[in-house]
Amino acid sequence: MSAKRPLAASVVLVVEDDALVRLYAVEMLEDAGLTAVEAGNADEAWDILAGRSDIGVLFTDIDMPGSMCGKTLAARVHACWPDIRLVLTSGRHRLADEEVPDHGLFVSKPYRSGDIVEAIVHAR
Repeated sequence: MSAKRPLAASVVLVVEDDALVRLYAVEMLEDAGLTAVEAGNADEAWDILAGRSDIGVLFTDIDMPGSMCGKTLAARVHACWPDIRLVLTSGRHRLADEEVPDHGLFVSKPYRSGDIVEAIVHAR
């Protein structure tokens, strides 16, 4: 298992197709002292990841439009950037943490700020 980037030096990439839910997640993370950037789908997220070196956390919804779902995105991120922490969420699916690539974690919707921050801190 690779070492993850320190959270203090990391940016959280929030991937969510619902604009209001995405805004809510970004605000919760920023209120917790984290820096966040947004993507509306996995394809947009992939472009952001390819262009930035400061992403340390991927927080993604599972169900999204585009060429891949959040679970596929997480698996591809793990393969290309194993130092990025992975946290998946969904209101429709329930995953055991063991089903998330690279020892990432799953947070069910609806979530609270503390749920997301705790998952990010504990994702290995």
